[in-house]
Amino acid sequence: MIDDPATISLRSIELDVPDPVASAGFLVSPWGATAAGASGDARFVGGSGPYPYLVGLYPATARAVRSISFVAGADRIEAIAGRAADAGLTVERTPVRDPGGGDGTTVVLPEGERFRFISGAEGVSPGGGDDAPVKLTHVVVNAADAERSAAVCEEVLGFTVSDRTRGMVFVRCNRSHHSIAFARAGYSSLNHIAFEMRDVDAVMRGIGRMRDADAAPSWGPGRHGPGANVFAYFVAPFGAVVEYSTAVEQVDEHYRTGAPEDWTWPPNRIDQWGLSDKDVAALTAAERRFRFAPAMADA
Repeated sequence: MIDDPATISLRSIELDVPDPVASAGFLVSPWGATAAGASGDARFVGGSGPYPYLVGLYPATARAVRSISFVAGADRIEAIAGRAADAGLTVERTPVRDPGGGDGTTVVLPEGERFRFISGAEGVSPGGGDDAPVKLTHVVVNAADAERSAAVCEEVLGFTVSDRTRGMVFVRCNRSHHSIAFARAGYSSLNHIAFEMRDVDAVMRGIGRMRDADAAPSWGPGRHGPGANVFAYFVAPFGAVVEYSTAVEQVDEHYRTGAPEDWTWPPNRIDQWGLSDKDVAALTAAERRFRFAPAMADA
């Protein structure tokens, strides 16, 4: 089993895409993930860590986020489900038919974000090599009201806000600075998916593979302020923004929650290094493409 009764961990994201085979093909090469099996027309890609997959890709005519999945102990999930029901949120007991199995409970947040909590899932033996993503570092979603979504995460899910900036609210569910963040976008959708790489060299080699495939970064390399993680962003051919990331800050209960005034930059600087320009138009267009599905059909 890969769930730890003492904590909650981000495991995977599930997406509806027009062509799961081509989407998975990109994530394997040149991106660097590993093929993690198929179920009917759905495809799964994984990494070098213990999770059975990191991204599930399901066939659909319209792009959508089916769910963002976490693993946790059964008792912790029951407590989350109880608080969610008391708060008037939709709670669904969802069968887990994708790799790893287990028992699933989905909590639908106020803007339709579908957070699925899984207990009893099976893991896999680590593999994939030094350049494969280890796991998902975080998923960022756009929100019409980022503060409200973050408050639900704290009050219902038991998460903790790590930092606030003018653009985002960063939320953690364990010692990693953030596993979820809500962008102050004014609308609800997927902002991006971040893949945790083994180290900075693995990030840079990933950028090299992408350049070999005629794909330049839309932003990066750089190092963020909140979380202090190294990053490089690309727009994937299937439409989503994907990020190489590493070295995210590890924090504990004594970490002081930052406010927007704590995270300001000098003129013409939007990260710690200031090495690269940001293709705002391309990223903004991609960040609008994946809305949240009203319900997750069985795989």
